[in-house]
Amino acid sequence: MANHDWSRRLAERAGAHRERGLWRQRRTLSAGTAPLDFAGNDYLGLARDPRLAEAMAQGARRYGAGARASHLVSGHLEVHAALEARLATLTGRPRALLFSTGYMANLGTLQALCDVTTRVFQDRLNHASLLDGARLAGAVSRRFHHADLADLDRLLARCPADAPRLVVSDGVFSMDGDIADISGLIETTRRHAAWLMVDDAHGLGVLGEAGDGCVGRTHGIDEVPVLVGTLGKALGTAGAFVAGSEALIEHLIQFARPYVYTTAQPPGVAAATLAALEILATEPERRRRLQAHIRRFRREARRLGLPLHESHTPIQPLVLGDGARVMRWAERLAARGIATGAIRPPTVPRGQARLRITLSAAHTDADLDALLEGLAACQARDAGLREVAP
Repeated sequence: MANHDWSRRLAERAGAHRERGLWRQRRTLSAGTAPLDFAGNDYLGLARDPRLAEAMAQGARRYGAGARASHLVSGHLEVHAALEARLATLTGRPRALLFSTGYMANLGTLQALCDVTTRVFQDRLNHASLLDGARLAGAVSRRFHHADLADLDRLLARCPADAPRLVVSDGVFSMDGDIADISGLIETTRRHAAWLMVDDAHGLGVLGEAGDGCVGRTHGIDEVPVLVGTLGKALGTAGAFVAGSEALIEHLIQFARPYVYTTAQPPGVAAATLAALEILATEPERRRRLQAHIRRFRREARRLGLPLHESHTPIQPLVLGDGARVMRWAERLAARGIATGAIRPPTVPRGQARLRITLSAAHTDADLDALLEGLAACQARDAGLREVAP
Protein backbone atom coordinates (compact mmCIF):
# COMPACT_ATOMS: atom_id res chain seq x y z
CA MET A 1 0.00 0.00 0.00
CA ALA A 2 1.39 3.42 -0.97
CA ASN A 3 2.44 5.73 1.82
CA HIS A 4 0.85 9.00 0.74
CA ASP A 5 2.77 12.21 1.40
CA TRP A 6 0.08 14.20 3.18
CA SER A 7 2.19 17.35 3.45
CA ARG A 8 2.71 17.41 -0.31
CA ARG A 9 -0.96 16.67 -0.91
CA LEU A 10 -2.04 19.65 1.21
CA ALA A 11 0.56 21.93 -0.36
CA GLU A 12 -0.54 21.02 -3.90
CA ARG A 13 -4.17 21.71 -3.17
CA ALA A 14 -3.36 25.00 -1.44
CA GLY A 15 -1.17 26.06 -4.37
CA ALA A 16 -3.88 25.31 -6.91
CA HIS A 17 -6.42 27.25 -4.85
CA ARG A 18 -4.10 30.25 -4.65
CA GLU A 19 -3.40 30.17 -8.39
CA ARG A 20 -7.12 30.38 -9.12
CA GLY A 21 -7.38 33.46 -6.91
CA LEU A 22 -9.71 31.70 -4.47
CA TRP A 23 -7.60 31.77 -1.31
CA ARG A 24 -9.56 32.96 1.73
CA GLN A 25 -8.04 34.80 4.67
CA ARG A 26 -9.36 35.66 8.10
CA ARG A 27 -9.14 39.16 9.51
CA THR A 28 -8.57 39.47 13.25
CA LEU A 29 -10.42 42.46 14.62
CA SER A 30 -10.28 44.11 18.01
CA ALA A 31 -13.06 45.99 19.76
CA GLY A 32 -11.36 49.34 19.26
CA THR A 33 -10.35 48.98 15.61
CA ALA A 34 -13.32 47.29 13.98
CA PRO A 35 -14.01 48.72 10.51
CA LEU A 36 -17.29 50.15 9.33
CA ASP A 37 -19.06 46.83 8.82
CA PHE A 38 -21.02 46.31 5.61
CA ALA A 39 -20.08 42.60 5.52
CA GLY A 40 -21.81 41.05 8.54
CA ASN A 41 -25.38 39.93 9.10
CA ASP A 42 -26.24 42.03 12.17
CA TYR A 43 -29.29 43.41 10.40
CA LEU A 44 -30.97 45.00 13.43
CA GLY A 45 -27.78 46.16 15.12
CA LEU A 46 -28.36 43.94 18.16
CA ALA A 47 -25.02 42.13 18.35
CA ARG A 48 -23.41 44.99 20.26
CA ASP A 49 -26.48 46.13 22.14
CA PRO A 50 -25.48 46.41 25.83
CA ARG A 51 -28.81 44.92 26.90
CA LEU A 52 -27.90 41.65 25.20
CA ALA A 53 -24.45 41.67 26.77
CA GLU A 54 -25.97 42.22 30.21
CA ALA A 55 -28.56 39.46 29.68
CA MET A 56 -25.77 37.11 28.59
CA ALA A 57 -23.74 37.93 31.69
CA GLN A 58 -26.73 37.41 33.97
CA GLY A 59 -27.52 34.10 32.28
CA ALA A 60 -23.94 32.92 32.74
CA ARG A 61 -23.91 33.98 36.38
CA ARG A 62 -27.15 32.13 37.06
CA TYR A 63 -26.59 28.92 35.09
CA GLY A 64 -22.85 28.83 34.39
CA ALA A 65 -20.74 29.59 31.33
CA GLY A 66 -21.66 26.32 29.64
CA ALA A 67 -24.58 23.90 29.63
CA ARG A 68 -22.25 21.01 30.61
CA ALA A 69 -24.05 18.34 28.59
CA SER A 70 -26.37 17.71 25.68
CA HIS A 71 -30.05 18.59 25.91
CA LEU A 72 -30.93 14.90 26.37
CA VAL A 73 -28.49 14.32 29.24
CA SER A 74 -28.51 17.22 31.71
CA GLY A 75 -27.99 20.31 29.55
CA HIS A 76 -31.58 21.34 28.84
CA LEU A 77 -32.13 24.28 31.19
CA GLU A 78 -35.21 26.35 31.91
CA VAL A 79 -33.75 29.25 29.92
CA HIS A 80 -33.58 26.94 26.87
CA ALA A 81 -37.20 25.89 27.36
CA ALA A 82 -38.27 29.54 27.68
CA LEU A 83 -36.43 30.45 24.47
CA GLU A 84 -37.96 27.55 22.53
CA ALA A 85 -41.43 28.62 23.66
CA ARG A 86 -40.78 32.23 22.63
CA LEU A 87 -39.50 31.17 19.18
CA ALA A 88 -42.55 28.97 18.66
CA THR A 89 -44.79 31.93 19.43
CA LEU A 90 -42.83 34.24 17.10
CA THR A 91 -43.20 31.84 14.18
CA GLY A 92 -46.76 30.73 14.93
CA ARG A 93 -45.81 27.08 15.50
CA PRO A 94 -46.67 24.71 18.34
CA ARG A 95 -43.03 23.85 19.11
CA ALA A 96 -39.48 24.95 18.41
CA LEU A 97 -36.19 23.13 18.97
CA LEU A 98 -32.81 24.79 19.61
CA PHE A 99 -29.65 23.83 17.72
CA SER A 100 -26.14 25.14 18.35
CA THR A 101 -25.71 26.49 14.79
CA GLY A 102 -27.78 26.94 11.66
CA TYR A 103 -25.55 24.48 9.82
CA MET A 104 -26.32 21.85 12.43
CA ALA A 105 -30.04 22.60 12.31
CA ASN A 106 -30.14 21.93 8.58
CA LEU A 107 -27.86 18.88 8.75
CA GLY A 108 -29.82 17.40 11.63
CA THR A 109 -33.26 18.04 10.16
CA LEU A 110 -32.51 16.60 6.74
CA GLN A 111 -30.63 13.64 8.20
CA ALA A 112 -33.54 12.88 10.54
CA LEU A 113 -36.29 13.29 7.92
CA CYS A 114 -34.69 11.62 4.92
CA ASP A 115 -33.15 8.33 3.92
CA VAL A 116 -32.23 6.56 0.67
CA THR A 117 -35.91 6.26 -0.29
CA THR A 118 -36.54 10.02 -0.02
CA ARG A 119 -36.52 12.39 -3.00
CA VAL A 120 -35.26 15.87 -2.08
CA PHE A 121 -35.74 18.85 -4.41
CA GLN A 122 -33.60 21.89 -3.70
CA ASP A 123 -33.31 25.35 -5.19
CA ARG A 124 -30.01 25.60 -7.05
CA LEU A 125 -28.90 28.54 -4.87
CA ASN A 126 -29.69 26.94 -1.50
CA HIS A 127 -27.18 27.31 1.32
CA ALA A 128 -24.41 24.72 1.50
CA SER A 129 -25.78 23.30 4.76
CA LEU A 130 -29.01 22.27 3.03
CA LEU A 131 -27.13 20.55 0.22
CA ASP A 132 -24.84 18.80 2.70
CA GLY A 133 -27.80 17.67 4.81
CA ALA A 134 -29.34 15.79 1.92
CA ARG A 135 -25.98 14.15 1.18
CA LEU A 136 -25.62 13.11 4.82
CA ALA A 137 -29.03 11.46 4.70
CA GLY A 138 -28.14 9.55 1.53
CA ALA A 139 -31.30 10.89 -0.13
CA VAL A 140 -31.77 11.12 -3.88
CA SER A 141 -31.41 14.85 -4.46
CA ARG A 142 -32.33 17.02 -7.44
CA ARG A 143 -31.75 20.76 -7.81
CA PHE A 144 -34.24 22.93 -9.67
CA HIS A 145 -33.35 26.16 -11.41
CA HIS A 146 -33.30 29.12 -9.06
CA ALA A 147 -36.84 30.28 -8.20
CA ASP A 148 -38.18 28.33 -11.20
CA LEU A 149 -41.44 26.75 -10.06
CA ALA A 150 -42.09 25.29 -13.50
CA ASP A 151 -38.80 23.39 -13.32
CA LEU A 152 -39.65 22.19 -9.81
CA ASP A 153 -43.06 21.06 -11.04
CA ARG A 154 -41.45 19.04 -13.86
CA LEU A 155 -39.03 17.33 -11.47
CA LEU A 156 -41.76 16.48 -8.97
CA ALA A 157 -43.96 15.07 -11.74
CA ARG A 158 -41.20 12.58 -12.62
CA CYS A 159 -40.84 11.37 -9.03
CA PRO A 160 -41.96 7.80 -8.26
CA ALA A 161 -45.47 7.86 -6.81
CA ASP A 162 -44.52 5.95 -3.66
CA ALA A 163 -41.41 8.01 -2.77
CA PRO A 164 -41.50 10.51 0.11
CA ARG A 165 -40.91 14.00 -1.35
CA LEU A 166 -39.35 17.01 0.38
CA VAL A 167 -38.88 20.41 -1.26
CA VAL A 168 -36.23 22.61 0.36
CA SER A 169 -35.58 26.31 -0.16
CA ASP A 170 -33.90 29.26 1.42
CA GLY A 171 -36.34 31.98 2.42
CA VAL A 172 -33.98 34.85 1.61
CA PHE A 173 -31.06 33.75 -0.55
CA SER A 174 -27.85 34.65 1.21
CA MET A 175 -25.80 35.72 -1.81
CA ASP A 176 -28.46 37.37 -4.00
CA GLY A 177 -30.78 38.77 -1.33
CA ASP A 178 -33.95 37.83 -3.22
CA ILE A 179 -36.94 36.25 -1.48
CA ALA A 180 -38.36 32.85 -2.38
CA ASP A 181 -41.90 32.66 -3.71
CA ILE A 182 -43.27 30.97 -0.61
CA SER A 183 -46.87 30.93 -1.84
CA GLY A 184 -45.78 29.38 -5.14
CA LEU A 185 -43.71 26.75 -3.36
CA ILE A 186 -46.68 25.91 -1.12
CA GLU A 187 -48.98 25.49 -4.11
CA THR A 188 -46.47 23.33 -6.00
CA THR A 189 -45.68 21.05 -3.07
CA ARG A 190 -49.35 20.64 -2.23
CA ARG A 191 -50.11 19.61 -5.81
CA HIS A 192 -47.49 16.86 -5.63
CA ALA A 193 -48.13 15.73 -2.02
CA ALA A 194 -44.67 16.90 -0.94
CA TRP A 195 -43.51 18.48 2.29
CA LEU A 196 -41.90 21.94 2.26
CA MET A 197 -38.88 22.99 4.32
CA VAL A 198 -37.79 26.65 4.36
CA ASP A 199 -34.59 28.00 5.90
CA ASP A 200 -35.51 31.60 6.78
CA ALA A 201 -32.12 32.47 8.27
CA HIS A 202 -31.91 35.89 6.60
CA GLY A 203 -35.60 36.76 6.81
CA LEU A 204 -36.21 36.18 10.51
CA GLY A 205 -36.20 39.47 12.41
CA VAL A 206 -36.20 41.51 9.19
CA LEU A 207 -39.32 40.56 7.24
CA GLY A 208 -42.92 40.16 8.34
CA GLU A 209 -45.07 42.52 10.37
CA ALA A 210 -43.59 41.24 13.64
CA GLY A 211 -40.14 40.31 12.34
CA ASP A 212 -41.33 36.72 11.99
CA GLY A 213 -39.73 36.37 8.56
CA CYS A 214 -40.99 35.54 5.09
CA VAL A 215 -42.81 32.45 6.42
CA GLY A 216 -43.58 33.00 10.10
CA ARG A 217 -47.19 33.53 11.06
CA THR A 218 -48.32 34.15 7.47
CA HIS A 219 -47.92 30.50 6.46
CA GLY A 220 -48.89 27.80 8.97
CA ILE A 221 -47.49 24.32 9.51
CA ASP A 222 -49.95 22.82 7.02
CA GLU A 223 -48.29 24.97 4.33
CA VAL A 224 -44.66 25.02 5.55
CA PRO A 225 -44.28 22.02 7.88
CA VAL A 226 -40.54 22.56 8.49
CA LEU A 227 -39.26 26.05 9.31
CA VAL A 228 -35.63 26.79 10.19
CA GLY A 229 -34.42 30.08 11.63
CA THR A 230 -31.14 31.41 12.93
CA LEU A 231 -30.29 33.47 15.99
CA GLY A 232 -26.91 34.73 14.80
CA LYS A 233 -28.05 37.23 12.20
CA ALA A 234 -30.85 39.74 12.88
CA LEU A 235 -31.15 38.61 16.52
CA GLY A 236 -27.46 39.22 17.15
CA THR A 237 -26.54 36.13 19.19
CA ALA A 238 -25.75 32.55 18.08
CA GLY A 239 -27.47 29.27 17.34
CA ALA A 240 -30.58 28.27 15.41
CA PHE A 241 -33.90 26.52 15.74
CA VAL A 242 -36.43 24.39 13.90
CA ALA A 243 -40.12 25.18 14.36
CA GLY A 244 -43.03 22.93 13.49
CA SER A 245 -45.55 20.45 14.81
CA GLU A 246 -45.33 18.45 18.00
CA ALA A 247 -44.61 15.32 15.95
CA LEU A 248 -41.81 16.99 13.97
CA ILE A 249 -40.01 18.32 17.03
CA GLU A 250 -40.27 15.01 18.90
CA HIS A 251 -38.93 13.24 15.80
CA LEU A 252 -35.91 15.57 15.70
CA ILE A 253 -35.25 15.09 19.42
CA GLN A 254 -35.11 11.34 18.86
CA PHE A 255 -33.32 11.10 15.51
CA ALA A 256 -31.38 14.30 14.63
CA ARG A 257 -27.83 13.24 15.41
CA PRO A 258 -26.35 16.79 15.49
CA TYR A 259 -28.92 17.56 18.20
CA VAL A 260 -28.63 14.35 20.18
CA TYR A 261 -24.83 14.32 20.36
CA THR A 262 -23.98 18.01 20.88
CA THR A 263 -23.60 19.98 24.10
CA ALA A 264 -26.53 22.35 24.56
CA GLN A 265 -26.27 26.03 23.73
CA PRO A 266 -24.51 28.09 26.45
CA PRO A 267 -27.24 29.41 28.74
CA GLY A 268 -25.97 32.97 28.53
CA VAL A 269 -26.56 32.89 24.76
CA ALA A 270 -30.13 31.71 25.32
CA ALA A 271 -30.70 34.51 27.84
CA ALA A 272 -29.29 37.10 25.41
CA THR A 273 -31.56 35.79 22.65
CA LEU A 274 -34.61 36.21 24.89
CA ALA A 275 -33.54 39.83 25.38
CA ALA A 276 -33.17 40.23 21.59
CA LEU A 277 -36.68 38.87 21.03
CA GLU A 278 -38.04 41.39 23.53
CA ILE A 279 -36.32 44.22 21.64
CA LEU A 280 -37.65 42.83 18.35
CA ALA A 281 -41.18 43.01 19.74
CA THR A 282 -40.93 46.45 21.35
CA GLU A 283 -38.73 48.38 18.93
CA PRO A 284 -40.25 48.04 15.43
CA GLU A 285 -38.48 51.28 14.49
CA ARG A 286 -35.32 49.22 13.97
CA ARG A 287 -36.93 47.40 11.06
CA ARG A 288 -38.31 50.69 9.70
CA ARG A 289 -34.85 52.30 9.86
CA LEU A 290 -33.33 49.29 8.11
CA GLN A 291 -35.90 49.49 5.31
CA ALA A 292 -35.16 53.20 4.90
CA HIS A 293 -31.44 52.41 4.54
CA ILE A 294 -32.22 49.78 1.89
CA ARG A 295 -34.33 52.21 -0.13
CA ARG A 296 -31.74 54.96 0.08
CA PHE A 297 -28.82 52.70 -0.82
CA ARG A 298 -30.62 51.31 -3.86
CA ARG A 299 -31.66 54.77 -5.02
CA GLU A 300 -28.14 56.19 -4.74
CA ALA A 301 -26.47 53.09 -6.18
CA ARG A 302 -28.73 53.25 -9.24
CA ARG A 303 -27.86 56.90 -9.65
CA LEU A 304 -24.17 55.93 -9.69
CA GLY A 305 -24.87 53.18 -12.22
CA LEU A 306 -23.63 50.41 -9.95
CA PRO A 307 -24.50 46.83 -11.01
CA LEU A 308 -27.15 46.14 -8.39
CA HIS A 309 -28.97 42.84 -8.04
CA GLU A 310 -32.77 42.98 -7.64
CA SER A 311 -32.93 42.73 -3.86
CA HIS A 312 -35.10 44.54 -1.33
CA THR A 313 -33.55 42.89 1.71
CA PRO A 314 -30.44 43.97 3.67
CA ILE A 315 -28.31 41.84 1.32
CA GLN A 316 -27.28 44.09 -1.59
CA PRO A 317 -24.91 42.32 -4.01
CA LEU A 318 -22.88 44.28 -6.55
CA VAL A 319 -22.05 41.70 -9.22
CA LEU A 320 -18.71 42.69 -10.73
CA GLY A 321 -18.14 39.38 -12.52
CA ASP A 322 -14.38 39.04 -12.21
CA GLY A 323 -12.89 37.78 -8.95
CA ALA A 324 -9.77 39.93 -9.26
CA ARG A 325 -11.92 43.06 -9.72
CA VAL A 326 -13.95 42.14 -6.67
CA MET A 327 -10.78 41.83 -4.59
CA ARG A 328 -9.51 45.21 -5.86
CA TRP A 329 -12.74 46.93 -4.86
CA ALA A 330 -12.79 45.21 -1.46
CA GLU A 331 -9.18 46.25 -0.79
CA ARG A 332 -9.83 49.87 -1.81
CA LEU A 333 -12.85 50.02 0.48
CA ALA A 334 -10.86 48.39 3.29
CA ALA A 335 -8.25 51.14 2.91
CA ARG A 336 -11.08 53.56 3.70
CA GLY A 337 -12.01 51.56 6.80
CA ILE A 338 -15.04 49.87 5.18
CA ALA A 339 -15.53 46.10 5.31
CA THR A 340 -17.54 44.36 2.58
CA GLY A 341 -17.89 40.71 1.60
CA ALA A 342 -15.72 39.70 -1.36
CA ILE A 343 -17.55 36.67 -2.72
CA ARG A 344 -16.04 34.49 -5.45
CA PRO A 345 -16.54 30.99 -6.86
CA PRO A 346 -17.27 28.37 -5.67
CA THR A 347 -19.58 30.25 -3.27
CA VAL A 348 -21.24 31.82 -6.34
CA PRO A 349 -21.21 30.59 -9.96
CA ARG A 350 -18.29 31.43 -12.22
CA GLY A 351 -18.64 34.92 -13.66
CA GLN A 352 -20.85 35.99 -10.71
CA ALA A 353 -18.18 37.26 -8.31
CA ARG A 354 -19.49 40.13 -6.26
CA LEU A 355 -19.25 42.49 -3.37
CA ARG A 356 -21.86 41.32 -0.88
CA ILE A 357 -22.92 44.49 0.90
CA THR A 358 -25.16 44.13 3.94
CA LEU A 359 -27.07 46.93 5.62
CA SER A 360 -27.98 47.28 9.28
CA ALA A 361 -30.31 49.38 11.40
CA ALA A 362 -27.16 50.34 13.31
CA HIS A 363 -25.76 52.19 10.29
CA THR A 364 -26.12 55.95 10.19
CA ASP A 365 -26.67 58.22 7.20
CA ALA A 366 -23.00 59.18 7.48
CA ASP A 367 -22.04 55.49 7.27
CA LEU A 368 -24.02 55.13 4.05
CA ASP A 369 -22.41 58.31 2.71
CA ALA A 370 -18.98 56.79 3.34
CA LEU A 371 -19.93 53.54 1.63
CA LEU A 372 -21.41 55.25 -1.43
CA GLU A 373 -18.41 57.57 -1.75
CA GLY A 374 -16.08 54.58 -1.57
CA LEU A 375 -18.03 52.68 -4.23
CA ALA A 376 -18.09 55.74 -6.49
CA ALA A 377 -14.30 56.05 -6.10
CA CYS A 378 -13.82 52.37 -7.00
CA GLN A 379 -15.96 52.80 -10.07
CA ALA A 380 -14.13 55.95 -11.16
CA ARG A 381 -10.74 54.33 -10.69
CA ASP A 382 -11.77 51.31 -12.76
CA ALA A 383 -13.00 53.63 -15.51
CA GLY A 384 -9.68 55.44 -15.47
CA LEU A 385 -7.77 52.18 -15.71
CA ARG A 386 -9.85 51.10 -18.70
CA GLU A 387 -9.27 54.44 -20.44
CA VAL A 388 -5.46 54.10 -20.32
CA ALA A 389 -5.35 50.37 -21.02
CA PRO A 390 -3.92 49.49 -24.44
